[in-house]
Amino acid sequence: MRLVRFLDSGAESYGVLDGDRVLRLPLLSRLRGRRLPPGIQGLLGLGVEGVRAAEEIVAHSTESERLEASLDRGEVRLLAPVPSPPKIICLGLNYRDHAKEGGKSIPDEPVIFMKPRTAIVGPEDHVVRPSFVRQLDYEAELAVVVGRRGRHIPPPEAEGYILGYTCFNDISARDIQFRDGQWTRGKSFDTFAPIGPCITTAGQIGDPDSLRIASRVNGEVRQSSSTGNMVFGVREVVHQMSRVMTLEPGDIIATGTPAGVGIYAKPEPRLLSPGDVVEVEVEGIGTLRNRIVEERPESTG
Repeated sequence: MRLVRFLDSGAESYGVLDGDRVLRLPLLSRLRGRRLPPGIQGLLGLGVEGVRAAEEIVAHSTESERLEASLDRGEVRLLAPVPSPPKIICLGLNYRDHAKEGGKSIPDEPVIFMKPRTAIVGPEDHVVRPSFVRQLDYEAELAVVVGRRGRHIPPPEAEGYILGYTCFNDISARDIQFRDGQWTRGKSFDTFAPIGPCITTAGQIGDPDSLRIASRVNGEVRQSSSTGNMVFGVREVVHQMSRVMTLEPGDIIATGTPAGVGIYAKPEPRLLSPGDVVEVEVEGIGTLRNRIVEERPESTG
């Protein structure tokens, strides 16, 4: 199941991508005599159990019910599928080739940093380059959406805590990141965490440690790899994060990026400029697409 959050005639709702149509889950649940939360944040709060309820409703609905609950995909504007995650946990240097291209050692333990939830934007939103940023970069990532509260989760049990997966672009202001000597400020600006276009539920994704992952800038492939190149696989990542902090339904864990980021391009960096269109594609999920725009001058009045 591919969960989406969307705008339809100015009204926010959520549903399931079903070919060229979107099934409105709140309406479909009412047609089935059930009651799902009116907003996706409520569904995410129910975690794995909420997804199972939604999957059951879709599986047992009739064609006439699905038609009544359907919208044409072209009629809606997709939004960030997780509007307000409790936490955005990110991993650095979690692909061997990316660590190598940056001249870094492969870490023995996960390197963790955080992004604020105010950085979230959706698959059809703009990424805003602040006026004082000169080195804007992309990072294609697979992100885990947590579906159950847990601490000290053993790796063999990690799958039971995963609601699903989405595409993530870890937008980075490299000049600020490298000048600060740590990563928080350079990766935390508003719009620096595009996600989407959907959440593919865990049961539909197959093996998360063998997915194709890529990024493109203006149609040109910049990154092309597999999640099989991660230093720490998804189950180990969930385990390691839960050793540090309590994981909660709706948390996002971005699992790192492969080689091919702009700052390390040869013979010179290939960074993002206003007007560029960046795409992140992950097998089984889809394509996250965002345009870079320049920040408008700050108001002086």
